[in-house]
Formats: sequence, C-alpha cells, structure tokens
Amino acid sequence: MRLPKIGRARRFAPLLLVAVLLAGCTNPPQFTTPTSGRALGSPSAAPSGPVSQSGGLEIPPADWRPCPDAYKGVFSTPPQNVTFSCATVKVPQDWAHPKDSGTFDISLVRGRSSTQRDRVGSLFINPGGPGGSGFDYGVYRAVYLPAEITRRFDIIGFDPRGVGRSSPVKCFSDADLDQNFGLDPDPVSDQGFQQTEALGRKLAQSCGDKYGDKLPLFSTEEAARDMDALRAAVGERQLTYLGYSYGTLLGAVYAQLFPKNVRALVLDGAVDPTLSMEQSAEKQAAGFELAFSNFSTWCSKNPTNCPIGPDARAVVMKAIADSRTAPVQGTGRKATTGWVFTAVVSSLYSESSWRLLAQAMQDLRNGKPDKMFALADSYAERDPDGHYTNMFDANSAVSCADSDDTPTVEQARTLQSQWRAKYPLFGGALALNLICAQWPGKRDPYPTGPATGSAPIIVIGTLGDPATPYEQAPALAKMLGVGNLVTWKGEGHTAYPQTGCIIDVVDRYLVDLKVPPAGTTCEK
Repeated sequence: MRLPKIGRARRFAPLLLVAVLLAGCTNPPQFTTPTSGRALGSPSAAPSGPVSQSGGLEIPPADWRPCPDAYKGVFSTPPQNVTFSCATVKVPQDWAHPKDSGTFDISLVRGRSSTQRDRVGSLFINPGGPGGSGFDYGVYRAVYLPAEITRRFDIIGFDPRGVGRSSPVKCFSDADLDQNFGLDPDPVSDQGFQQTEALGRKLAQSCGDKYGDKLPLFSTEEAARDMDALRAAVGERQLTYLGYSYGTLLGAVYAQLFPKNVRALVLDGAVDPTLSMEQSAEKQAAGFELAFSNFSTWCSKNPTNCPIGPDARAVVMKAIADSRTAPVQGTGRKATTGWVFTAVVSSLYSESSWRLLAQAMQDLRNGKPDKMFALADSYAERDPDGHYTNMFDANSAVSCADSDDTPTVEQARTLQSQWRAKYPLFGGALALNLICAQWPGKRDPYPTGPATGSAPIIVIGTLGDPATPYEQAPALAKMLGVGNLVTWKGEGHTAYPQTGCIIDVVDRYLVDLKVPPAGTTCEK
C-alpha cells in the first residue's frame, strides 16, 4: 500500500513556495484503523436530499459510475468491503461570470462500505497542499477511517480545480523541478541567490505564458465555491467536511461564503487565514525548528533507534554543509543540499518517520544516499523515472493566486539572513518565497472573517505540529466565531484519527453533531 500525502499548510519547496514547508506531508502520519466503534444511535444530522443550485446556478446531479480500479496508485490490491464510484462535475471557471467563463472538470470518487447502515450522508475530505490529490486521499480514507464513520457516511474525495484529475495545472518541467529541489535552499553567496531568483522567475513565467489571465481562477475562494457545487451535485442539503492542513483554509473560506450550508466541519492542522505570508512563513520556520529539536531529543534518548545520536542536529547540519562542497553521488544524481534538506523536511511531518530520517542520515555519512533520496522523492512526489505529479504546479498556482502580500525579492533576501540567525536550519529557506514574488497576473485573496450563521465547527491543533504550528488553531477558531478548539498533545502534522480521544471527539461530532466541551485536550 502506498500512503497518499496528507496536506501541509502550503507545501514548501525551497523557492517554489509561498508560506511553506508544507500543505501538505511527504511521509504522512501512520493512521490506525479502529476495529470497533460505539453503539450506533440516531444521528441528529440535518436531513439530506437533492439540491439543484449553488450560488444561484443550476448544478445537475453527479452521474456516479462504478470505478473499481480507483484503488490503483493508492493500494497494491483492491481493498475489501468497499466499493468505489466516480463522477465528474463541471463548474464555472470564474464564479463571478459563471455563464460565459468556460468550465473546469472536477473529479470525485465515492467510497461506500459494504457494512454501511443508518446512513447520515456524505463526508467530503481534503488532504491539503494546496495540490494534494483529494481523489486518492478519498480512496485511502474510505478504507482507513474509524469504522463508525465508514458505516455512517459515504466518503467523498475530490481533486480541487487545477489538481490531479481536475483540469490540472501543469507548467513546470521535470528538469526544472529537479533543479529546484536540488538547489541550496538557503544560498549565502550572491551568485547562489541569483541562481535561485532566476529559477523562480523562470518557473513563474512558464505558468504565466501558459495560463495568462486564467491564473487567478485557481484561487482558494474559487475552489470553495466549487465545493458548494459538489455538495449540491452529490445531493446534500448541507456540507459535512473533514479538512487537513490547507484543507482547513478551504473549509474556513467555505464556512464564510456559505455559512447556512454547513452541517459539520472538522478542520485539523489549522491554518490561520489572518496571517500575512511573511508571518505564516516565520511561524513555520519556528514550528519546524521545534519539531527538529524534538527529533534530536528523541535521538539522544533512543540510541538503538537513532544511529546519529546523541547530537542529531550537529550531524544533520554537517550533512547539509558537506553537501554544498562534496555531495554524495547517487544513481543518476548527486545528494546536493536541496535534496538533503527536503529529506529532513519530509521526515518531520510524523514522529513515525524519525527513525527513517536517522537511518537515512547515517547511510549518507557512509556514502549511501538511497534512503535520503527515498524520503525526499516521497515529499516531492517524484517517481523512480524522474517524473513529477502536478502537486507543486498546483501548489504554486493556488498559493500565489491567494496572496497579495508577497514579500519582494529584495525583502526576502533581507529576511533570509535575519531568520537564519533565529532559526538556523529552516529560517533562511522559508524566507525565500521567490516564485510568488515574481508571479505574473492578478491575485484573488480569500476572505478572513467570521462564519456568521454557521453551525459549530471543530478546529484541531497539535502541540508538536511543524507545518501548522499549534497557535494557529485557536486563532482560526476565534476568527470563525463558531470554532470549537480541540488540542492534541502530540507530535507531527494533524491529529485525527491518531489517538482514541481524538477519534471519540470527532466521531461523535460528525455522526451526532455533539460539540466537545470548551478546552477539550487529548493526551499523547
């Protein structure tokens, strides 16, 4: 089984992205599947049924057709006790001009358990990114969600506009992405910085040349409006939604635009929409430094599982420094600074990956970079033949369309040295948002305000989350006005369904609309 990525809060690739070490996770948390659920009672859900309009536009019902091969690319063999159906829904490219802007095709998959009974409705899922395949993630989650949820809901995965199977954005070549990931993420010399700036300009222009005036149409607000069309096409009067990382931003924007259409939203790994791009990037730098310090502490206490202890930070910093002058030769490419750094980033999204990082760094010290490349390629969504998905094309298109406060190239250069001093491993890299600084075309920022009139929304924050640092969760809950904060004292990016307490809170909310008490905290 190949686990799909779970979203980071705006995926990070040196220079490629916006506020982000990412929306997302190359090595996602390992999710457990409960073997039993609570006794099933009558849900207090709003009744579901066909709805024909979204924003005044007629939305025809989704034409579901069996797609038994949907599992391919996610599982090696067909999963048992679940059937898959697929549909395509056409949405306006520009919701401000829905009748004359052309359409995008949005691809959906529905997973339905053979044990389903007392159905509540459809649970929509987004894994983050932006750019993560919600289609693949829906397939995965139709198998690996708590039994009570799969018994009570159809699981609906969808690729947002521009992503995967949904009118995908593709404007970066494999060669340019290899160069991007291989470059020094924190170049000190003017020559290195200029090389990074030039690549950012080339990537931005390649998207501008291909998509022109359509670039703003890949914004989060447009995708949130699509989501209401999908709700209508599936036949739900109100939306039930589980969003991770960037998916929390998508859900928050939806709640602001369509508050009366909210039945239940779970926003896990919360993004604070009120932060500027600069503020968000600095918080991520601090979050990843904390996560790496926690990894280093674990190493010092677990020498049998961490061959680079007792000072893992020193080993990793040396590996990065050495790769600048003498990168280890691998099969077909060298383990340059960017690849080593990406492997480190990849490993910090889940505590379960710490041991992999330790072994990869030990092997790299011994001249064997294969494990390091495996971690980095997983994050980059690069296959063994050197081909990439459109994850980072879509990530850039969405992130840059969303942001009208991008620091300039000159400001980024200043922040780079300042943040490097404060956050030695991640600060300099996270300052360099050079693609959006040079992005062509107009922007379409998302709204930031209360979801007045919405049903209660659960917002989950994890204390050890590197990509969406914990403090963003209470901020999002407060902004929405109807947010109910749940805290997990754990490590890694996102919480549900990693521990029994979180599972119980979320399941009772999704099924019975039971809102947890204020201040609910789950132990690790």
